Amino acid sequence: MKRISITGPESTGKSKLAQQLADYFNTRFVPEIAREYLENLGRPYEYEDIFAIAKEQMKQENYLSQEVKEMLFCDTDLLVIKVWSRYKYGKCDPWIESELNHHRYDLYLLCNVDLPWIEDPLREHPNQREELFEIYRNELDCMKVNYSIISGIGEERLQNAICAVKSAFALEVAHNKMHDGTR
Repeated sequence: MKRISITGPESTGKSKLAQQLADYFNTRFVPEIAREYLENLGRPYEYEDIFAIAKEQMKQENYLSQEVKEMLFCDTDLLVIKVWSRYKYGKCDPWIESELNHHRYDLYLLCNVDLPWIEDPLREHPNQREELFEIYRNELDCMKVNYSIISGIGEERLQNAICAVKSAFALEVAHNKMHDGTR
């Protein structure tokens, strides 16, 4: 089973894209846990809440991964949580850092900041999206993982993401066939 992370700054269409991709590939997606958690918190969030969100996000992802066979799209990941924690508090829980190093995705789709900002009470950084995008790109480069930057508005964005997924896994299939002697 392939896990695909939809990652990037706030208001870049991650949630919509995760759902659209799951629909297109006839599979499931893991929703972002932070939104529901924060909406039901009843107080301003604190540093410790980020750890609780990370644990619940991974719990939901692991649960849903048992229900799919081919692909699981993840609306957010531990990278989002790490960047959020470091940007907001200047630190990140060691468990999050450790899990991020061990729990890798087969493909990361880094959502570009070319969509207009949509105001939302849970969003905090409308003027820092480009800065945050570069933080994400640098993190992915340092992690040495397979990622594609997803740009475009509306249907174009979805088609770019579909092409990135198909391309990433078609290349892997061809590579595996070459190494196992089949063609």
